[in-house]
Formats: sequence, C-alpha cells, structure tokens
Amino acid sequence: MLSYIGKRLLTLLPTVLVPVIVVFVIIRLAPGDPAAQILGDQATPEQVADLRRQLGLDASLLAQFGAFLKRLVTLDLGESLFLHAPVRDLIPGYAAVTLEIGLLSLVLSIGLGMAVGMLAAFRRGHWDGRIGSGIGIVGISVPQFWIGLLLVVLLAVQLPLFPVSGYRPWSEGVGPHLQSIFLPALTLALAQLGIVSRLVSSSISDVLNEPFVTTARSLGVRPRRIRVRHVMRVVSVEILTVVGLLLATVLSGSVVVENIFGIPGMGRLLFDAVGRRDYDVIQGVVLFVGLFIIVVNLVVDLLYAVVDPRVRYGKGAP
Repeated sequence: MLSYIGKRLLTLLPTVLVPVIVVFVIIRLAPGDPAAQILGDQATPEQVADLRRQLGLDASLLAQFGAFLKRLVTLDLGESLFLHAPVRDLIPGYAAVTLEIGLLSLVLSIGLGMAVGMLAAFRRGHWDGRIGSGIGIVGISVPQFWIGLLLVVLLAVQLPLFPVSGYRPWSEGVGPHLQSIFLPALTLALAQLGIVSRLVSSSISDVLNEPFVTTARSLGVRPRRIRVRHVMRVVSVEILTVVGLLLATVLSGSVVVENIFGIPGMGRLLFDAVGRRDYDVIQGVVLFVGLFIIVVNLVVDLLYAVVDPRVRYGKGAP
C-alpha cells in the first residue's frame, strides 16, 4: 500500500509542477506591471523602476523562478503585494470558504444527479424518463454564470428566500450562514448535475444488461431489490470515479460563482490577484489547487478498495 501511494504521488507530481511553471511564465509575460499598479498613474518611470528593483522584478525570468523554487522548499509562498500579508497565511481562510461551498455543492450534485439519472434509466421510454434525460442535457449545456444569475432573479429577487450576494460567517448564526452559501453551492451543483446524471443513466443501462441481472430476474428476485442491492452497488463505483473530477471542476468554477455572489473564497482571491498582477498570490493559489487535486485523487483511488474488493494495491496487486 505504501509503495503504491508513493508511486501515485510521483506520477501526480506533474499535476502541480506543470501548471505552476506555466502560470509563472504566463503571468510575467502578460501585459501589466505590479510596480505600476502599486504606485498608480502619477508615478514616474524612475519610481516604477526603483520599486521593481526592490521587488526583484527586474531580474531575469530564470532568476525569479529559481528564487521562487528556493522559497518553495521552505514552504514560503511569498507575500501579497496588495494585501501585505504572507500568502501562506492568506490561503487557509479563503480556501475554507471555497471548500465549504464546494463540499455542499458536491453533495447536492451527486444527490440530484443520481435521482435524475435513475429516473432517466429506470423510466426509459416513459414521459418522466424523457424529462430526466432532458434535465441532464440542459445541465451540461447551460453555463454556470447563467445558472447563477437565474437563481439570483428567482430565489433572491422574485422570491426573497436568500440574500442576493455576500457571505455570512458561522459567528453570525447557522441560519444566515447557510443562506449565504446555499445559492453559490446550488449554482455549482446544477452545473455538475448533467455530468452526474448522464453518468448514472449510462452506467445503470449497462448494468441492467449484465448476465447477473438477467439471472437475478429469472430467479424471481424483486425488481426493487435488484436495483438497490445489485445495480446501484455497481454504479456507486462509477460515481466514485467522478468525485475527484467534480471537486476539481468546483474549484475552477468558483472563480465565476464567487464573483457573482460576492463570496470571499479562493476564486475571488485569484480573480483579484490576476487583475492586480499579484504574482505570489496567483502562484500560491495554483499550487494549493494542484496539491488539493492530488490528495483528492489519491483518496478516491484508495477508496476503490473499499467499494470494490476486487481492487488491490501493493506488492501483490496485478
């Protein structure tokens, strides 16, 4: 098991290193100068050049990357040029908000997606089954920002059940807190519902044609028992395969959703950092997201052994 984990970490390492290197190069080649952003329009070229020297931005790209790697070894992610705080201290607070919304959206997307997928598969050919299939197609096709704006109009303006925007921490009460994060989580969930429902529908259709299901039917096993004990047990493995993908998609989608709803999460932090050319913050967020995806995928791989006993890891694995 330990050897398997070590090998997986080595194979997943490029998931972090490649995006970090690409982002490091792109943001420095993109138009815009952090020094000019800090000093404003009234600054002279001499003042801008002096600040660039102080920040180390006048060094070559290779020298800047070497300094970044040197700091990274000691877990020093640098300091935000505009928030004036170490990036290592900034990320946990913003990440906690994003992960909370992401986990809630994951629960909603899997729950709703499984319900819609089961409806489309078990009621195939009926009017309600066609509705389930249509919901799945719409979920895949409609962009997140449109879903978010539609939910704001329906559930925050027309029916004032939730706040239009803003984030309320736990300290202000459980009810206000959940109200402030529900619409962002629902927006992300509806955007992922199509993926889950189509996967569930396709998996169920495949399993229903398997010989063991035909045998169970011929032995007189009740259809409900076949669906719950046999079909959904196999489909649960397929659901597990998309958990890592869904979480990664949630993190990427948070940039749009958090800006729509004014949520102070990782997406909002990244969006503001890109606009300001806050290099260390951008690199820190990308590094955190990459590490998070690695951990999630590793946990999902290990859970295969729990869900499907046929999966083995370690020295005796095929």
